[in-house]
Amino acid sequence: MYAKDEKQTRYNVEMQVERKPALGKRSRYYQSQMDMEMLLTGEDYTELPNTYVIFICDFDPFGKDKYRYTFRTTCQESENVDLEDGRTTVFLNTRGKNESEVPGELVTFLQYMKEDLEGSEKEFHDPYVEQLQKFVRNVKGSREMEERFMIFEEMLKEERAAGFAKGRAEGVAEGRISESKDTLLLFLQNLGTVPKVLSDQIEEQGDLDVLKEWLRLAFKSKSVEEFAKKIK
Repeated sequence: MYAKDEKQTRYNVEMQVERKPALGKRSRYYQSQMDMEMLLTGEDYTELPNTYVIFICDFDPFGKDKYRYTFRTTCQESENVDLEDGRTTVFLNTRGKNESEVPGELVTFLQYMKEDLEGSEKEFHDPYVEQLQKFVRNVKGSREMEERFMIFEEMLKEERAAGFAKGRAEGVAEGRISESKDTLLLFLQNLGTVPKVLSDQIEEQGDLDVLKEWLRLAFKSKSVEEFAKKIK
């Protein structure tokens, strides 16, 4: 999942269920991709935003029983000297054992992520986890929505891998725009009735990047009204 916040910080979050080789090199690749996307838009390197690559692992990637492993670029000769290149890589481990060293909310979230389908429905007494549970229920409630969501996730991966490559066929671009509109409308229908004026606004939007941003805003909204306010 790729996202950015109000400070333009970029986040690339990936779930790792099975152990894969060279996770460090994988994180380097993702960091480079985020930098390249910005530079290809004409931004100067001094304007590069902070970037975070976050792996949520259902295994301990380093075998030290930590819930969280955080990596930044520091000086080997002096640990207090930070390169300040804006890059951070975080590995979250659902099998951690150092509860006292990390926030309780993080432990609860990782315990939720570790559960199977049945276990994920139990009470975790955490507002954020409750929000995740509600979202998952909404997705499961609509088989078509679930399929669209998976297509959208794959579309984002392809878009990132393409790295703004030139020469993409117009038909492919139009198909992605249409798919994004359908996915957005289906998700909003799970939140409530979609007014015609909002439906028309979505149908008239032809910018894929805008539609992606609207999809992210929709996923964070609790109602159709809240989403409509966010895109004004």
